[in-house]
Amino acid sequence: MSLMSHVAPRRATAPEGVSRGEVRLCGVTKTFGRAGQTTTALRDVDLRVAPGEFVTVVGASGCGKSTMLNLIAGLDGVTSGTLQAGGKVAFMFQEATLLPWLTATQNVALALRLRGVPRAERTPHARDLLGRVRLGDNSDKRPHELSGGMRQRVALARVLAQEAPIVLMDEPLGALDAMTRDHMHDEIERVWAEHHLTVIFVTHNVREAVRLGDRVVLLGSSPGRVVHEVQVDLPRPRRIDHPDVATLAGTLTTALREDVSRHVG
Repeated sequence: MSLMSHVAPRRATAPEGVSRGEVRLCGVTKTFGRAGQTTTALRDVDLRVAPGEFVTVVGASGCGKSTMLNLIAGLDGVTSGTLQAGGKVAFMFQEATLLPWLTATQNVALALRLRGVPRAERTPHARDLLGRVRLGDNSDKRPHELSGGMRQRVALARVLAQEAPIVLMDEPLGALDAMTRDHMHDEIERVWAEHHLTVIFVTHNVREAVRLGDRVVLLGSSPGRVVHEVQVDLPRPRRIDHPDVATLAGTLTTALREDVSRHVG
């Protein structure tokens, strides 16, 4: 996947009536295929994400989580309903998708180049961004010289390089070990707070969703739709193994299992 797919440049400014960083989905339906052979991935999805809010999305495999992110990013269009995003959107995927022949600095600088930053400013700006994600000492290393967590930090720095108010994360930590994932939770939370970002974070890990989110949205299956939302009124910073996180995650897991059971067998 190319670096260009991390940004939806056609949404550089907020539509009238939508605040910078806000996301609104009203009755959004997405259908794939042609007449007679169609699949409805999402149906009548209503969701509003406030500027600066960290929303996590969980649901069974195939329920339309990634489809919803693609629609928000402008990588695909809705079949019906309305979708508005208040400004540019940056995308962070499960794989860092770094160019292997470029150093960490050069990978971030490429995002700056695509944004139109003058050549003389790119390298110092890229190094500064890598410093913000605690990779300053590794800025001249290529992807194969970095651990999985470090590569995702480069991807996070590249997101910051785009200066997008809205950041979409599609299971960005799914391939990492538990300890590295825990460190990345802290890093993502810190960057989100410092840069006042709006984050929509898709994950299969319900505890991760509670650990990170201001609000957890549960998407049901067949077709995808919002079936449950929970405000996470737990103080930050949180630990993924904290009893309160585990309790709320257990409640959400029960709701998820109930939804899955209605579509199995």
